[in-house]
Amino acid sequence: GALRDYLLEKRQDGTYAGRVVVAINVAPGAEASVEVPLYAGPQEKRRLEAAAPGLDLVVDYGWLAIIAWPLFWLLEKLHALTGNWGVAIILLTVLIKLLFFPLSAASYKSMAKMKLITPRLTKIREMYANDRQKMNQAMMDLYKTEKINPLGGCFPIVVQIPVFIALYWVLLAAIELRHAPFMLWIRDLSALDPYFVLPILMTGTMVLQTRMNPTPPDPVQAKVMQFMPYFFSIFFFFFPAGLVLYWLVNNILSITQQWQIQRMFQRDKPAHAKR
Repeated sequence: GALRDYLLEKRQDGTYAGRVVVAINVAPGAEASVEVPLYAGPQEKRRLEAAAPGLDLVVDYGWLAIIAWPLFWLLEKLHALTGNWGVAIILLTVLIKLLFFPLSAASYKSMAKMKLITPRLTKIREMYANDRQKMNQAMMDLYKTEKINPLGGCFPIVVQIPVFIALYWVLLAAIELRHAPFMLWIRDLSALDPYFVLPILMTGTMVLQTRMNPTPPDPVQAKVMQFMPYFFSIFFFFFPAGLVLYWLVNNILSITQQWQIQRMFQRDKPAHAKR
């Protein structure tokens, strides 16, 4: 068939216009015509697929599209099963948390160990306040004795970031959520929470999760970590309700998992707190 190029243009009124350029060879003195169908409507996957093969690819999920498309497919299946996009978002969040449960558990175990030795790290900082080299050596010796990798809690989280970013773009770009009700006061998952209940709850979970994490030995860093949830929570007051719902459920599940792991370490290793 003829080669085709697809061009996407953002118009001044905020809408997007796409066009297909078909390359054909026309002999000298000859005439040729190309028929191209026109679709004007929302970027709903089912409508785009029905309009033309491959037209659904115009939905832009950014550079993580390879992850975003399977997530949207699963979200559609959950919606077909439940009939509610809000419930589908919750179920998808639960499935993703289950998928990454081993990685999350490893991260929270590392943070739980760090929290147990925080008082001892503070004493080391006070003892070697004027000798940074001895301070770092004493801290590394403590990590080695307790078999703790100070970066052990970071890697499992970093691995999950692409998936969470992809899901962020799915929920932000999915036109299917437009005018889609969830429950009670949430009548449109693509719009802001009219009473800001979800963003407020989201802020509360972020503050709680920060307090559950080990306090950084550096006082300046500790202050930054203390106020960071309040700073980031401002953005959620301007996000669609569906996106805030996803983050809220994700935080609740993370807090539950982290609390369970911390309780397990405090029960099994009470000696750390007494040293």
